[in-house]
Amino acid sequence: MTYTRIAQLKTPEQFSKYIESLNIKLDFDSELLSPTPLAQPYNFPTFDLQPSNRFCILPMEGWDASTDGKPTELVTRRWERFGQSGAKLIWGGEAVAVRPDGRANPNQLIINEANLSDIANLRESLVRTHATRWNVDDLLIGLQLTHSGRFCRPNDKKRMEPQILYPHPLLNKKFGLPDDYPVMNDDHIERLIEGYIHAAKLVQKAGFHFVDVKHCHGYLGHEFLSAVDRAGKFGGSFENRTRFLREIIAGIRAEAPGLEIGVRLSAYDFIPFKPDENGTGIPDNWSLATDYPYAFGGDGSGAGIDLMEPHQFLGQCEAMGIKLVNITAGSPYYVPHIQRPALFPPSDGYQPPEDPLVGVARLINATAELKAAHPNLCIVGTGYSYLQEWLPNVAQNVVRTGKADFVGIGRMALTYPEICADVLEGKPLQRKRICRTFSDCTTAPRNGMVSGCYPLDEFYMERPEAERLKEVKHDK
Repeated sequence: MTYTRIAQLKTPEQFSKYIESLNIKLDFDSELLSPTPLAQPYNFPTFDLQPSNRFCILPMEGWDASTDGKPTELVTRRWERFGQSGAKLIWGGEAVAVRPDGRANPNQLIINEANLSDIANLRESLVRTHATRWNVDDLLIGLQLTHSGRFCRPNDKKRMEPQILYPHPLLNKKFGLPDDYPVMNDDHIERLIEGYIHAAKLVQKAGFHFVDVKHCHGYLGHEFLSAVDRAGKFGGSFENRTRFLREIIAGIRAEAPGLEIGVRLSAYDFIPFKPDENGTGIPDNWSLATDYPYAFGGDGSGAGIDLMEPHQFLGQCEAMGIKLVNITAGSPYYVPHIQRPALFPPSDGYQPPEDPLVGVARLINATAELKAAHPNLCIVGTGYSYLQEWLPNVAQNVVRTGKADFVGIGRMALTYPEICADVLEGKPLQRKRICRTFSDCTTAPRNGMVSGCYPLDEFYMERPEAERLKEVKHDK
């Protein structure tokens, strides 16, 4: 399919008309205000600081730590660029594994005693970079904790070593697992909960303001939410499927008092997609005579949304005293078009089955619905990079009208971290640095290379992986 590129939509009238042609709702402001609503401070009652703008840098992992989980120069460069952005909320920096066998790749950061000082220094490098231009007293930084569950690759970038909660009939088949592949038992999960609590104590020692207990993108926390067929106390009912989170939070409250907690949540999911004969994404076959049950936040059709359980989840967060929630969707492994809308797929993906702007609108509107029902939560939105030149106009509208409290910047921060500062200062965007969603930052790690913006960042253009990446894309 051919979709109009965002860069071709030069005027508000053109952008509005194209949105209308897609039959979607995507609000934006035709004119950028000065001062911008994105420069409004946000008052966190639980923190002794007040972030002075509404930009958030989302977790961006690079497959480029050392094999023992320590930051390298590449990791430090990325975090320094996060500090360079001017955003006042840094959500986790990137996913950090709570144990070595739970890594998504052999070069993922690990939080443990041996790496504590290195991760503390990584945070300090971000703060020092931020301090060269801005006050740091209002800079709020968290660290995201993760276990990759079904998508563990702790020892080899190309060999999965899954740790699953239930036999998913489509994902087991997609990733070559037999139906009788062993699932994690409850004792293993209990030990893992203890590992999260211990990791959170280290996060606090490293100087972070909050810890994110990751529940998104198909990783273990997210898989708990869809474990409707799992027997025992961690599956079946909604209460059981959220027990993992509740027990981790209770432990953190008891053993790391004063450390705040956030949750990054895939608020809805779809059935896994696969390429058709033309390479365009289509839903996988669901042959059972029942609704598709494994999409948390799904309506049973496999490609629709029902936010009843996500609303319950956020209500539970409120009851547990969690104030920070970051809304995302789906998984990059089996339904990337709803998680990070892009015009160009990664090497292991599929051509977009819908205009990526439809996916952007879906995510922004779902986030707005959740925010409206949970006004006391601080909600961070995602899915903005595909908007490109129109990102400031949509972001301004979102914050101005209360659809979310912070606008999250993900892939865009790899090539153009200063987009936050430029918008806040009313400067025109640097068009040659705007992310065009070429997906090289995903194709590279999918093929064993470090992640980065190879098309636009001169630093990565000059690395040897750049030529290898061209060959991979040519052979695809």
